[in-house]
Amino acid sequence: MPDLPDHDGGAATPKRPEQPETEAERRRRRARFLRELAEARALRERVQPRRAKAARLRHAMRMRTFRW
Repeated sequence: MPDLPDHDGGAATPKRPEQPETEAERRRRRARFLRELAEARALRERVQPRRAKAARLRHAMRMRTFRW
């Protein structure tokens, strides 16, 4: 596989080792990650609807058989 340059998608926060991450920064970063994850899932469902449906059915079956 060819060596590809490291690419973070342009969403990286600047590295500041002297200051710990604040709670608000962590929440913003997490919210951005969850939005991108939902967008990727929606794209996958549009591109591969049969596979996405099968995945939803498998997930529903797992949730039905899960014991608390």
